[in-house]
Amino acid sequence: MTTTTVDVDQLEAKVKDMYRLVAQEPQGRFHFELGRELAVRLGYDPERLAAVPPGAVDSFAGVGHFFDLASPGPGETVVDLGSGAGMDAFYAAGLVGPTGHVVGVDFTTEQLAKARRLATETGVAQIEFREGRIEALPVADAVADYVISNGVINLCPDKATVFAEAARVLRPGGMLAIADIVTERPLTEAIVCNADLWASCIGGAPQKDTYLGLIEAAGFTVERVRANPYAFLSAQARSASLSYGVKSISVLAAKGS
Repeated sequence: MTTTTVDVDQLEAKVKDMYRLVAQEPQGRFHFELGRELAVRLGYDPERLAAVPPGAVDSFAGVGHFFDLASPGPGETVVDLGSGAGMDAFYAAGLVGPTGHVVGVDFTTEQLAKARRLATETGVAQIEFREGRIEALPVADAVADYVISNGVINLCPDKATVFAEAARVLRPGGMLAIADIVTERPLTEAIVCNADLWASCIGGAPQKDTYLGLIEAAGFTVERVRANPYAFLSAQARSASLSYGVKSISVLAAKGS
């Protein structure tokens, strides 16, 4: 599923509005869980989380964990697609150290502002946040050792282009390590055309095999796929999960050399 009849402009507006609230009001009510408790349950190391700015952790809205599948090392470069308030980017910055580099890319003004403020306040010099879209990354060719993303690619109608962009910015042999929402069964047209359900990480979720196929078509070899202990909160989201097998997976894939 690379294209749909969802209203893209309406979807973008809803996504920006929802994640503006995630940045500014992380204690609000959402279809999904936020924060430190979620991160720890998904598998993040509590000690490493303690080094991440609390404001970034509070606005964490990821759907899985992947740093145990592929852990960036000192001096390496990481690009985070849909970096939000920056939790995964800051977590990665701790792994690559002061000689490494982390680039977070997001298109929500409030998320970028929060992430940049936190980076300035904490003095983490090896991290930067750039405004942009994950299907047109503001990143040069073949500069990254890792591309990461957490619960964001399902929000983009053109997933094939997202994976092509990930391949473009990775060096030969670089790794794609992501967590995202997929389904076991096809979603109905009514769900796929519902911008509210897209913005809630459900309407844009492709079937698992389709998702993995798009990754491979972009020039990657899928090495590991793992289910994550993730669940939606609202009745509407839980109903979709039960009816269509909506779930979170983490994927590790290598770019060809």
